[in-house]
Amino acid sequence: MFEIDIERDFSAAHQLKGYQGNCSALHGHNWTVQAVIQVSELDELGIGIDFRKLKRDLDDILEKYDHRNLSELPEFSASNPTSERLAELVYRRLAERVNDGRVKVQRVRICESPGSGATYYE
Repeated sequence: MFEIDIERDFSAAHQLKGYQGNCSALHGHNWTVQAVIQVSELDELGIGIDFRKLKRDLDDILEKYDHRNLSELPEFSASNPTSERLAELVYRRLAERVNDGRVKVQRVRICESPGSGATYYE
């Protein structure tokens, strides 16, 4: 089994409704996203998954969130755009693009600041 990972960044704002503290106010983060992909076997070139394709797929997903107020997006109308919820959302959207029986998204980690993040996996 192989694990391949990439890391990407984006900037976005959010606020946590119902939170007792300063995170209830609109504020921004420079978010870091790490995606870890599990590959059961390599292709004929010895590659698990093309890094360029994986980066492009993740960038396409994150483009919707970059320089946006996450709290205003429809996917967060029923919940706060926390690191946990964002990790789950990115995981599922990336899995739709890359999972194929040989390749599977293993986990997605979202950090809203250095040393503070949340990981989602199934």
